[in-house]
Amino acid sequence: MSEPRTPAQVLRDARQKDSRTKRARVLSVVDQLVADEEPITFTAVARAANVSHWLVYADGVREHIEAARQRQSRSTRAEARGQARAPAGWKVEQEIVREENRRLRTEVEGLKAAVRRSLGQQLDHLGTADLGARVDELTAENQKLQDDLAQALARVEELTGKLAEAEDDLASARTSLRRMIRSENL
Repeated sequence: MSEPRTPAQVLRDARQKDSRTKRARVLSVVDQLVADEEPITFTAVARAANVSHWLVYADGVREHIEAARQRQSRSTRAEARGQARAPAGWKVEQEIVREENRRLRTEVEGLKAAVRRSLGQQLDHLGTADLGARVDELTAENQKLQDDLAQALARVEELTGKLAEAEDDLASARTSLRRMIRSENL
């Protein structure tokens, strides 16, 4: 009868199984890349196998990838010596396309820079004109508000004077009314 396994043992066994599965997947991907005559790089293998870069550099895996790269390098050199050459026209066509791509990229970058400069100048021009108009508008509004404030303060002062006068008149009227009531009562 075997002893029950601890959670740590179960976890270790699961990790080991996962590691074996991932390593097998990496080796399978390397063999597939060789069969498909695709360039073998550590990054390409890691992406295709959906594993971390760390794993493709781990002992046992790294050696398998390096061996596949060496085999691929030897076959490429053999092709370069003439065993399987591409037609000369194909290479010329490739070079023409590359040069055209370089030229187009340079042209696109130049056009982007010109558009950026043009937009910057337009923004600067519009910004200055708009800011000047806005400052003028705000200055006029400020002056109008100051005039309104001065008129309101003058009106307040006028009404305060009238209020004081009305209060005096009211006080006088009350005093007169009291005198009349007293004299009538006597």
